[in-house]
Order: sequence, then structure tokens, then C-alpha cells
Amino acid sequence: MREKLVPDPSGQALDALRKGRFDPARLLYRGVEKESLRVDPNGMLAHTPHPRALGSALMHPQITTDFCESQLELITGVHPDADDCVQELTDIHRFVWSQLKDELIWPASMPCKLPAADQIPIGQYGTSNKGRTKTVYRRGLANRYGPVMQTISGIHYNFSVDDAALATLGINSVDARTAAYLALIRNFRRYSWLLIYLFGASPAICRTFGSEKETGLLPIGEGSLYLPFATSLRMGPLGYTSDAQRQIHVSFNSLDDYARSIRQALSIRHPRYQEIGTLVNGEYRQLTDTLIQIENEFYGTIRPKRPLQSGERPLTALFDRGVGYVEVRCLDLNPFIPTGIDAAQMRFIDLFLLYCLLAPSPEDSVEEAARLHANQVAVVQRGRKPGLTLDTGRGPEPLSQLAEALLDACEPMADWLDSVKGGHAYASALETQRPSLVDAEQTPSAQVLHRMRQGQSFFRVTMDEAHRIQTWFQQTPLSSTEAKEWSARAVSSLNDQHELEVSETIAFAAHLATYLRLP
Repeated sequence: MREKLVPDPSGQALDALRKGRFDPARLLYRGVEKESLRVDPNGMLAHTPHPRALGSALMHPQITTDFCESQLELITGVHPDADDCVQELTDIHRFVWSQLKDELIWPASMPCKLPAADQIPIGQYGTSNKGRTKTVYRRGLANRYGPVMQTISGIHYNFSVDDAALATLGINSVDARTAAYLALIRNFRRYSWLLIYLFGASPAICRTFGSEKETGLLPIGEGSLYLPFATSLRMGPLGYTSDAQRQIHVSFNSLDDYARSIRQALSIRHPRYQEIGTLVNGEYRQLTDTLIQIENEFYGTIRPKRPLQSGERPLTALFDRGVGYVEVRCLDLNPFIPTGIDAAQMRFIDLFLLYCLLAPSPEDSVEEAARLHANQVAVVQRGRKPGLTLDTGRGPEPLSQLAEALLDACEPMADWLDSVKGGHAYASALETQRPSLVDAEQTPSAQVLHRMRQGQSFFRVTMDEAHRIQTWFQQTPLSSTEAKEWSARAVSSLNDQHELEVSETIAFAAHLATYLRLP
């Protein structure tokens, strides 16, 4: 009898969940961090500062910037309901759109028309030590990887399971919860290619991102490059990758193993980064010359996380209080959705993550990590190619059959969640994705290319969607009361930044020495 393509979730765990009594409003939690570029009316990267009307990029809890001064990052709170999460994300967008004047929000992950690399403005956060640290970190990213790569945008999906549900599974302590989330992460890394296939929406780029020779992509139409079966170029060699980081295998077998890997990356000095220098002629070019400057520079499809206290390092938080949630980092913006992600996609991701939590999760290894990386690159570059196979460790298996097996394995979670919450939202979210398994033309990446093959460039497809989304938000504005509340929040964040700056008493060099001390 042939071994199953993917393992079933634990029957014992499912039985325990089915027998449990849960509050539907306290079961799963999610939050979103969505990056997007601001562009001028001609679709060029905006060179204007972060709009003051949006508040302080340093202190506003919901509206900030990522690498680039023109790269918005919109952050929701934590929500037990996917619809509420989308609603908050929608409201944040409504306020932002109302303050942009003639600028647009670029709705794709791969960037708009870019200027010369040295003209891409990095994020500015004021004169406080905290603000200067954020800017120097970004200057380091620009010096290490180039600013062009850093203009790529995506969606980070933060996910956790309520303690009551974890307790039903026998997960009652900080250590047990940490071990459970690390097991989820190991499985996620094995199967995250499914999310890249289903939700990848970046099969093409503008030539301003790179030439045919630089990228290895093929020309299509005016000013565009692509791969015919690509899903998410953002998640491949053109995206957030680092040859230097590949020197270290980051293991998720235990918190100690993970911390050892990250500490190693924070400690090993890299020759090329040493050449860049740290403090040169009175200017900081990067925070350190080690493989990664801080924990957040580690590039991966998923991270273990814990909410940070003021001034706290991520590793310190994990050791003091354990893993509190996971951050999924492999999701493209869907350019056909006003907020880049919708509630149905969130529910599918919930199901997938629950499967990763409940399925058997063997320990990882260097050999497996190499195989999983090869699978990811294959799906990124050829994911929609008929007959594509992936290496399961037992030999090649068709992607379509592996994907179908994963969706089948998620069905019990959909049934359970719908039984607790009422309705059929989770089952519907699962079934909505099945047509894409038999017809790759249903995927967002194929829809982008379909528009391009009708004669539009990647730029024109995305620009048209930006205008359509702008019109949608203009037709559904915030109420006057809501608009005043958002404006007051922006002013409050500016005041908070000012108070931080005028109260600063520690020299930046001393602050940096303390901040960079290894946990």
C-alpha cells in the first residue's frame, strides 16, 4: 500500500478539539501587516516624505513605513474574526487614501517604475535614538543587498491559537506552547509552496527592477519581463534572498536550536560587510558587520514571534515568555483586491496553519532545508507548469496531487471550525481553492499574465488596478467622525515622537552598544 502523500492531522488531537467547548469569539487570532509603495500620478516611486497627515512613521501603531520612505506599512490589531480584520485593514486604507492627494498606492508586490538605485529614499524616523536606529538599519540593508530589492512589498500574516484550544490539546505551559508553534513552523516550511502556488501574484516585473541579463527573465510586451509559469517572483532569487545567510542553517527543532542559529548569524563577521564599514567619517553605514544586523534581517517564509516590550530584543522576548504567535511572510499582495488580501484567503491560511500544527512534524535537518528551498524555487519559477513535480524526500511527486492531498487533509479542520463558529465559511474558503488545482489559470499569477497577454504591460495592469482601487475607496469613505478620530491619532503619534526626541539623554553610540548586546 502506497504511503500517503502528506500525513493526516493527529486523530487524537482532532477528537479532543471536537469534544471541547469553545467560545467562537476566542479560538483563532490573526493580524496583518501590509506593505505597499506610494507612487506619483505617472506610476513612478514617490519621492515625497511620509505624509505628515498620516502621523509619525516611528510612533503610529497602525501606519508606518518599511524599508523605503515611500513604502507604507499598514498594521491591524489582533482579531478573532477574519471579517473584522479585513474591516480594520479597509478602514486604515480609507484614511490613507484620503490623505494621499494625487498619489496612488501601488497594489502589486513587485515594484512600480523605479529611479536609479541611489535615488530610492530609505525610511526616515527622526532624531531619537530609536528613530536613528531604524534608519541606520535600513541604510545597512541598502548597502548589503541594494535598495531595489528592498522595494518589494508583501503581506505578513500573524497567527495564534487561543490558550483554551491549546489546553484541549494538552499544551498547558509556556514550553509546550513554544514546542507546538515550532512544530507548526517545521511543517509550514515543508508545505508553504502551496500558499505560493495558490496566492502568488507576482509573475512579472517592470524592467526598471532589473534587465533580462540581471534577472534571467524573458521579455513580454513593452517594458516587462516574466517567466511563463511563474507564481511569485518575490519569493525566489529576485526577492528577499541572501547568499550570506545561507551559510547558516536555521533550525526550528527547539527554541535553543533556533536561538543558537540566530545568535551565530548575529555574531559572525562577514568579509563583504566589513568592507562596507560601520561608522565611516562620522556616518553609520550599518548597525554591525555581522551576517545579520538584527534578528529581523533573517529572511524566511515564517518566524516565531512574541510581542516586544519597550527596547526588548526579539530573542529575549522568546526566551523570557516563549513563542506567542507565528508570522507568515510568503504572501503576495493580490492586486485585484482593494486591501491585498480578503477574509476567504485568511480563513484558508488559518486552515493550513492548523493543519501544520496538528500534523506530525519530524525534526528538520540541513539536508531537508536544501530540498525545501529547491521546491520553493521550483514553484516560484514554474509553479503553474503542467506536470511539475516536487521532491518529497521519497522521490518526485506531482504538485497537483500533493496540493490536493493537503486540501483534503485540511477538511477536518474546516468542519470543526464551522461547527464551532456556525455557518460554512471555512469549508467555502477551502473549496474556493480547489479549482486552481485542476486549472492553474484560476490563480492570481495567471490572471496577471492573462491581462498582460492581452497587450498590457505589467506596469499598465497594475496602474489600472491602482486607479480602480482608488475609485473604490473614494466611493466608500470614512464617516466624518471616523476621519476625525484617525486624524487625531496621527497628531497624537507626532506628539509622541516629539516628546521622545526632546527627552533623549543617552548618546546614540551608547544606545547602540546597549541595543546590539546579544541576548
